[in-house]
Order: sequence, then structure tokens, then C-alpha cells
Amino acid sequence: MINNSQPSLIKQWFIQPRQDILSGLVVAFAMIPEAIAFSGIAGVDPQVGLFGAFCLSITIAVVGGRMGMITSATGSTALLMTGLVATGNAKGDGLGLSYLMAAGLLTGFFQILWGYLRLAYQMRFVPQGVLSGFVNALALLILQAQFPQLGLSFHSGEHISEGHINQILPTGGQIPLVWILVLLGLIIIYGLPKITKIIPSQLVAIIALTAICIGFNIEIPTVKDLGALPQGLPTFSIPFGSISEGKIPFNLATFGIVLPTSLAISLVGLMETFLTQDILDDITDTNSNKNVEARGQGIANIVSSLFGGMAGCALVGQSVMNTDNGGRTRLSTFASGLSLLAMILLCRPWLQQIPMAALVAVMITIAVSTADTTGLKNIARIPRSDTAVMLMTFSVTMLTTPHNLALGVIAGVALAGILFSRKVAKVIKVSARFTSQDELLYEVKGQLFFVSKVYFLQGFDIHDHPEKITIDMSKAHIWDQSGVTALSQIVRKLTTGGSEVEVVGLNKESLDLFERLGGQEPMHG
Repeated sequence: MINNSQPSLIKQWFIQPRQDILSGLVVAFAMIPEAIAFSGIAGVDPQVGLFGAFCLSITIAVVGGRMGMITSATGSTALLMTGLVATGNAKGDGLGLSYLMAAGLLTGFFQILWGYLRLAYQMRFVPQGVLSGFVNALALLILQAQFPQLGLSFHSGEHISEGHINQILPTGGQIPLVWILVLLGLIIIYGLPKITKIIPSQLVAIIALTAICIGFNIEIPTVKDLGALPQGLPTFSIPFGSISEGKIPFNLATFGIVLPTSLAISLVGLMETFLTQDILDDITDTNSNKNVEARGQGIANIVSSLFGGMAGCALVGQSVMNTDNGGRTRLSTFASGLSLLAMILLCRPWLQQIPMAALVAVMITIAVSTADTTGLKNIARIPRSDTAVMLMTFSVTMLTTPHNLALGVIAGVALAGILFSRKVAKVIKVSARFTSQDELLYEVKGQLFFVSKVYFLQGFDIHDHPEKITIDMSKAHIWDQSGVTALSQIVRKLTTGGSEVEVVGLNKESLDLFERLGGQEPMHG
């Protein structure tokens, strides 16, 4: 039996303070490189991702529905921001950030609305094939975003504009050095856990590669080339105002620009959050409220946007890391955000010197862990309908410009619904037998609705007209107007042919629907 009662306030925060604070500190180390890297994907300064990670963690610790879950800037949401930031910067230098903050505010309002509309309950209807296609597309997009820093780009030379933020990319002799460092980083990340898991391997890889670059004076792109790092606490700011001040107007035109991105971020962010929530519920054998979490995510994204941070959602990797390290209460999430800000302010000179190669290595591992590798390995054994849904979700996401994860999910769910309807349609069965020389009995079994209508009609011989025909519907159920129409059609055709038709066994719901929709009134027994 699932217990939905909430633990007391003390148990939500202070049941194991030492473990929670230490776990939050470890998680903060892992959040920093990702927040910086996701800022680069979105096309904004690193401080936008870092402020977002801080504000989201602090806020969700108080208002979230799942204790111990880590919320921050993420790859899935950052990928959806790239086009909006580029569009904003095309209208004026620096306007991309203001549009992003406005989108974050609207995202938050949407998520609060989804929470009150109980969107979490509808997530039960999202099949595994859609989720598999979603995470596989997300993994590939994260991987593709690293290509420019690996020298795999059509651009060459000094500065290029990626999302309208100046990034220095490796050129010439720098590219082989970057590849070597990335390979070394991957070896550390995957190899160190086999020796010890006390310190996050991603953090060790970043420290090691930074030390190598400083020690051997290797000149390759670093974090400082992405943009400004925070020099102080985030400050309250509203993105609306005069364009001359880098603000955007508060009008319907602005709403139209940010609406598609906000809607996509709100849905994709909640999908990833709910998936993470399910994972943690399973690990801890507890139950948490997804609708409360949806509203909490909305509040956190509004707070983040008002303090210069990017919108985000729950992080699977860091949330699992926090749980594995003993972080089970709200204090662990709060400690991760507070520790992150402290490290940013105290370690800013060192953070600037982190080579981009180290972040690329981290992001490659994130892409690999994000992908549904188990599903891909077992693709030959998975039903073809599930594979088709996965490929639809993946393909629509990858083929849309800009890549739209939300549209991919919608397409996948639509295809899954069509394929499911085709399967359900065939469960209806019509059998016929003569009970006497002049009396024919049709027995109908199954569900009669718009998809099964065709199979229902095919079960009757409208050219055979014995004196009496009985249609037994006791093992069937009529669900919609199409079902009513189909039965009416059969009754009419058989009656027109000269047979006396009687429909028996209609259950109360089917009979009420039949009478309410004004179907051909059958003789009913």
C-alpha cells in the first residue's frame, strides 16, 4: 500500500543533516561543468547557466514535490533555447538573453498551470517507445553540440557565432591536442570509478585536464572564451523595458516570439523531471507528488528567470548521484545550490582556466548515459510497433529546424495511438449461426468504436435475409457515435432486406448512448 502522506517539516529537512550537506557538496562539483557547458549550447554566458543552477536548486528545495531531487540547467532545455537566443540577438545585441528570460517566466507559468491541470496523470499514456526516442534524440543533440569544439565544423578561423555568442574554437594544431585531452578525460571518467567512487570522476577529469593545460602551457579554448563568469550574487531584473537598455517590449509580439520555446521547454522539462522522479521513487521505495513537483518547477523557473538564470528541470545523473551519496531530504538539494554558488565566487579564477576539452569529455559521457542503450541493444526483440514509435519520435526531433523535442514527442504519441487503435480494432469479433431454419443469430464480442467499425460491418452478410435475425450484443460495448452509426446501419440494411431484426444484450451504457445519439431504434430484448 502506497503512503501518500507527507513527512513532517523536520524530517523533510533535518533527519540526516551531515549526510545531506556532504552529498550536496559533491553534487555541486558535478553541476558546475554541466551548467557552464549547457550555457554554451544555449548560446549565453556561463553565468546564466550557473545562476540558473543556483536559483533552481535553492527554490526547488523549498517548493518541490520530490525530496532529494536535483534541478538545474539541462541539455534538453538548453537545446530548445538556442534558436530563441539567436533570434533575439539578430534583433539587437544582447536581446537574446532578455528573450530567454521572458521565455523562462512564461515557461514557469505554463508549468504551474500544468500542475493544477494534473498533467502528470496524462504522462501515464506516453509509451516507452516515445520515451526511448526522446532520450536518444536528446543524446545525439548533446553530442552534436560538441562537434565545433572538436574541430568538426564548417567554420574555420578566429571567432564564429554559435547562437550569437562569440566562441573561440580550436584551429590547426590545437585540434589534435583537443582530441588527445578529450580522450584522456574519457579514460579518467570511465576508469576512475573502477578504482574509487569517493570523488566524482567527472570532477577529477576536469581538474586533471586543467592542471595539464596550465602546467604544459597548452593554449586551447577555455571557459573564459565562452563569456563572463559570475563576480557576485545574482540580482533581480525584469527582462521587459526599453530596447536601448537591452530589454524587450512587453507586448503581444514578444509573446508570440517566446511562446513556442516556452511551451516546448515547459513540456520537455516536465517530461524529464517526471522520469527522474520515477527513478528516485523506485530507488528509495517512496512515493512523491508529480503535480506538486510540476508547480514547484514552474516557481523555480520563474525565480531563476527573474535573477538572470536560465530555465531548467531535474537532472537524472545528479539526482541519482545525490541519492547514492545519502542525500534524501530537501537539505541536500539546498546544500547543492548553496555550495555551487560558494564555489563559483571563491574559485572563479580557476574556473576560467578549465579547458573546453574537459567539458566536451563530460558532455560526451552525459550523451552516452542519456541514450537508451538497453533499448538499442534489444531493438531486434522489441515489437516493431514500439520501434516505429521510437524512430518517429527520434526522426521528427532531428529533422525539425530548430530541433524540437516537444514536437517529436507529440508525433511519437500520435503514431503510438494510431498503432494501438489498429490493434484494438481487431479484437471485435462477429460470428453467425442459424438457430433454426428461418432464424439467424449474430454474436458480437468486443469493443465497438470508430476504429473497429469496419471489422464489425464486415462480420454481417447483408445479402442473406432469413425471416428473423437476432444480434446479440451482450458481450460487446458501444463507445462512441461511430459505433452507434455502425449498428444502426446494419439494422437498417437487414430490415430493408425483409428480415425482422432484434438487438439483444445491449448494456445500459451502450443503450443510453444509442438512444441519446438518435440511432436507428432497434428492437431490443
